Parts: sequence; C-alpha cells; structure tokens
Amino acid sequence: MSVHRVRGVVAFHETDASGLYHYTNALKWAENAEHVLYRSVGLPVAGFPRRTVRASFERPLADGAEYVVELRVEALGNTSITYGWRILEAEHVAVSGAHTVVHLDDSGKPCRVPDVLRAVLRDLMDDPA
Repeated sequence: MSVHRVRGVVAFHETDASGLYHYTNALKWAENAEHVLYRSVGLPVAGFPRRTVRASFERPLADGAEYVVELRVEALGNTSITYGWRILEAEHVAVSGAHTVVHLDDSGKPCRVPDVLRAVLRDLMDDPA
C-alpha cells in the first residue's frame, strides 16, 4: 500500500481568533488532496459528493505551520470510495479522518467509479484483496 501525499501551509485566513486553524479547514485540506488525485488521472473533481465524513482532532496547527495530508483508500466499491486520511505536522498526527464519496453520472445517479481511477485507487488501498 502507498499513500497519496499533498503538502500545505496553514494560511492566516484559515485560523480563528485563537490563532489556530479552524477545524473545518482540515476537511478542506483532505478534500483538496482527493481532488489533486483526480486531476492526476485526468478526471474532473465534480461528480464525487460526500456521503459520510468523520474526523478526530489531535493537535492544533498555527498560522504558517507546514503540514502533509496522507490519503489512502479504505474501501473501493462499485460506485463509492472510502478514503482514510491523516494530516501530519512533522511526524505528529494533527487530524485523522475518513470520508466516503459516491461517483455520480451527469444525471446525478450513482455510476461505476472510472477504470482509470480504479487502477490508481487499488495502489492506495489498505488491503487490495
């Protein structure tokens, strides 16, 4: 298994009055890592709405902190993908979470995850069997 990594830096506008990142940004950073993955195989980012989301917040990140989002695949169904992810500052886990998306066709109905994406997702699976 490998992971898809995307680096980032906490921007001032992503912080709240405490000077620490607002928790909703962690979800955006994970979503951005997912979108980078789709673009890497030539797919549009639209058509993969969320079905479920969960997150556990372990440590705060301040303005200017560098982080890495690690994205992996927990489950790959016919029309859905469950991603597990971690946001790391150095070697420390700041946030861990997961979200499930469903692939939709142009009419908004669930449809098969594209084969070009499936090939990449299998490499990111916890247990590809």
